[in-house]
Amino acid sequence: PKRANPAEPVGGGLVETLQIGGYFALWYLFNIGYNIYNKQALNAMAYPWSIATIQMATGILYFVPLWLTGLRKAPKLSFDDLKTLFPIALCHTGVHVGAVIALGAGAVSFAHIVKASEPVVTCALNALLLGQILPLPVYATLLPIIGGVAIASMKELSFTFLALASAMLSNVSSAARGVLSKKTMSGKQIGENLDAQNLYAVLTAMSTCILIPLTLAMEGTGFFPAFDKLVAAGDFTSKSLASLLALGGATYYAYNEVAFLALGKVNPVTHAVGNTIKRVVIIVASVVAFKTPMSTGSIIGSTIAILGTLMYSLAMNATKKK
Repeated sequence: PKRANPAEPVGGGLVETLQIGGYFALWYLFNIGYNIYNKQALNAMAYPWSIATIQMATGILYFVPLWLTGLRKAPKLSFDDLKTLFPIALCHTGVHVGAVIALGAGAVSFAHIVKASEPVVTCALNALLLGQILPLPVYATLLPIIGGVAIASMKELSFTFLALASAMLSNVSSAARGVLSKKTMSGKQIGENLDAQNLYAVLTAMSTCILIPLTLAMEGTGFFPAFDKLVAAGDFTSKSLASLLALGGATYYAYNEVAFLALGKVNPVTHAVGNTIKRVVIIVASVVAFKTPMSTGSIIGSTIAILGTLMYSLAMNATKKK
């Protein structure tokens, strides 16, 4: 973390705090919005791949105009740079598709309980791919995570193997994305103007290119007749259905962009704590919005898992400081 400049006026601290608070509030707000719009769209149309592709592609409408108008410096990448980024983009695709399928297959709350177990996957991949062995306290915190997710899964009223498997795919992809980013990015300059936001934009564009052929292979063009059918049935107007899909895409891109900004402002522990609380907020919000009941076992399990995630973040940070 950067040391504060002693010459700075005292008011800077307050502004900074308000700014960080603003980022976190927007991050939560967009994330809740995304989870609700996404689930509404998936409830209306069982085409998770097509919906995931639309959401991924929506981001392009945001950053391409910024690049073209020069409001944001466009990144300059060589073919080699794109080759380097391709595996990370593949993981990025897996994170998103896995989550969308999981959110469609079961309750939003259940998908987030499973996604809370990401640290377990991260530890495994770090050990396998980077040969990084962590101290015992870190591994000890994985037990409540695994146990909590297991309890919640057994007691989950809307449990499906598809939801469990696709949420785990999302976890593995996310952990792999982190490990690969570390491996490829550390100490290497990739292209020009590739800051965190532009990196996210480039990954979004690459993932969209990956998703289009995959979606056609998985679902064909069935999405379009299904869209027309829904409109014909009178459940939606074509405008309301299109705006629901667009809002899903917009909030998806927005919450990730804001999460990047928040991460840049706070230390990893605060971010991890923020991420943990975010899950709780989303689980509560989705239970309220969709009236999906949670069994007592599911509530107990998710509480244990989420506390485990928090302890893991704190233990990891203590390790990094040494």
